[in-house]
Amino acid sequence: MKGLVRIASAVPRVHIGNVAANIEEHKKLLHMAKERHASLTVFPELSLTGYTCADLFFQQTLQEDAEAGIAALCEECPADMTVVAGAPVKIGGSLYNCAVVIADGKVCGIVPKTYLPNTNEFYEKRWFESGRNTSASTACRYAAPFGSLRFVSADGVSFGMEICEDLWSPLPPSMLLSLAGCDIILNLSASNELIAKREYRQELIGQQSARCLCGYVYVSAGKSESTTDLIFSGHSLTASCGRILKENERYLEDDYVMICDIDIEKIRADRVKSASFRDAEGFWKEKTEDVREVCTGTSMLLSDTVQPEIKVPAHPFIPSDERTRAARCEQIFEMQASALAKRLSVTGGKLTVGISGGLDSTLALLAACKAVDMMGLPRQNILAVTLPCFGTTDRTHDNAWELMRALGVTAKEVNIREAVRVHLRDIGHDESDHSVTYENAQARERTQVLMDLANDFGGIVLGTGDLSEIALGWCTYNADHMSMYGVNCGIPKTLVRWIIQTTADMEIFAKAREVLLDILDTPISPELLPPDEKGNILQQTEDLVGPYELHDFFLYYAIRYGFRPKKVYELCRIAFDGVYEDEVIKKWIKNFYRRFFNQQFKRSCMPDGVKIGSIALSPRGDWRMPSDAENAAWMRECEEL
Repeated sequence: MKGLVRIASAVPRVHIGNVAANIEEHKKLLHMAKERHASLTVFPELSLTGYTCADLFFQQTLQEDAEAGIAALCEECPADMTVVAGAPVKIGGSLYNCAVVIADGKVCGIVPKTYLPNTNEFYEKRWFESGRNTSASTACRYAAPFGSLRFVSADGVSFGMEICEDLWSPLPPSMLLSLAGCDIILNLSASNELIAKREYRQELIGQQSARCLCGYVYVSAGKSESTTDLIFSGHSLTASCGRILKENERYLEDDYVMICDIDIEKIRADRVKSASFRDAEGFWKEKTEDVREVCTGTSMLLSDTVQPEIKVPAHPFIPSDERTRAARCEQIFEMQASALAKRLSVTGGKLTVGISGGLDSTLALLAACKAVDMMGLPRQNILAVTLPCFGTTDRTHDNAWELMRALGVTAKEVNIREAVRVHLRDIGHDESDHSVTYENAQARERTQVLMDLANDFGGIVLGTGDLSEIALGWCTYNADHMSMYGVNCGIPKTLVRWIIQTTADMEIFAKAREVLLDILDTPISPELLPPDEKGNILQQTEDLVGPYELHDFFLYYAIRYGFRPKKVYELCRIAFDGVYEDEVIKKWIKNFYRRFFNQQFKRSCMPDGVKIGSIALSPRGDWRMPSDAENAAWMRECEEL
């Protein structure tokens, strides 16, 4: 898969002050990383000597052994791998705590630690100089650049380094390194363990990767460091743009390799979209020019022949953890209701909404009830209307009525069969011809009735269409496509179900719980074609347009990151392995790109509606696209999958 970099976080068993033994530990872990196809392996701070050597750092024996260890590591560095290890490096009359970058059998750069902790249990200034306090630009002994460096691989992946305390400072080096173009930040650390410190590191690293829009690889010294006064945990953690991708499982650990694939294309997609990031690049240009570029000569991108080691959620809009999911659904529902309440506060506090007995109209009605409750208004201010026609089944009709009664709204039924028949006769369309004209005539009649009832009732028409339908254009233009406020427009179909499930457990909707559960169990359908001979729903949306879980997946990766169809398809194969055959995914991804392009004209004039998540398709907000755009390049790639 294009754009992945496999990084090994290697935490060796440490032999304090015994460089020769430490080299053997490094060799063992490098071999393990090589077997797992890692292109970059990162060791902890001062990994060649051990972090807790204290005054032994002043010993010539240890200093010279460290030099020999760097040379030995150069010899052991696997082909096509970049290795970053921690070592004390002497330049002139000063000793520096450094990250040494080795590639193609030689040292290609050395980065010194900038901020030296010197409080409480730390007193690094006793032994080391800050990298800020040197005029040296080259480590002559290694004929390698020294200082603030940006390393670039042969295939264009770039990374920079900071060391432990650097991250804890008010202005970490990773800030400038990211603005200088580093895709990934490596942190060689020796962070001693304290109660709750692991959780603090998780938050710190996650936030720094979000702020810098970068991949962040943190590797800390293991439990075999000296325990004279402290204990070290061997905490390794990899994050990307605010998300923790992986971390080691055990609380105290060493002698292990943790593999994680970072998607560089996600990072670059976020940076391209972020105006603030680009502004910061300009504001700090003079400072970032001090970061020198070093070519490693090795490649870092994962080969297409290697199976990616990434977890791809099948439902990217839905948290997998049950507690998190319930909390998220409650938050979204609160956002919907609050946004609608604001709109009602300026339009008179009344609304009209069509109720089909399906998912979307149910969620819209629930949000409307919550909104008027928040405003202290009676639920009778909501006119809920069911509009049965040719395709309405007894189940959905009865559920619509039961829902309206249970929620205590003003309920009304307008049977539109005869009105549609008259209209079809007027335009000369045979009622037995169940074409799109037959279907859309019903949808438009419903909207006309709702609009007129809203005028009579004195309120706005509430739209029910969700984000997935908007993306696919699965709505009738100037019918369910149009309203005065689209309360569901930011919510994908796969999430609608979970929000209704969550609201069914709320005390304020206790009377509606039974009918809500039955609505959740009802097949998704526009009910525009007559039911079968047993009265069951014949027309099921997902048979026609495709599984919504696939379309929501396509939508997320195509719009959130701008990935090309091939990558979206490859991610989808991983996410739905064993669920959908490749040919099924190919069929529906073609349908997604075809519909997404040719239905843009519907999005160009969509009603107001609140943005809920990272993706929205409002022409006034997140998504601006010409209705005349051609999809030839996207469809060509779909055909070649």
